[in-house]
Amino acid sequence: MEHATQKSCIARLRRIEGQVRGIARMIEDERYCIDVVTQVQAVKAALQKVETEVLKDHVQHCVEHAITSGNAKEQRQKVAELLQVLGRTSF
Repeated sequence: MEHATQKSCIARLRRIEGQVRGIARMIEDERYCIDVVTQVQAVKAALQKVETEVLKDHVQHCVEHAITSGNAKEQRQKVAELLQVLGRTSF
């Protein structure tokens, strides 16, 4: 993973970690359900941004390297991995 992507993802994940702790406090404080759900949706959106950033980095480096390497086995493996993970991802 590129250093800039790594730094960005770590920063996002730390913010998300704080958001999740905040949601736990909201539930403990018996806050209004819709307010809790709104915050859960914000965390999900933030996690999707991290996921997108990691996938973009993977394609730009790992998959691109496999393509330029000329190694057919590595190319098939990277594409299969990508298809597998995208099959589990909801857009």
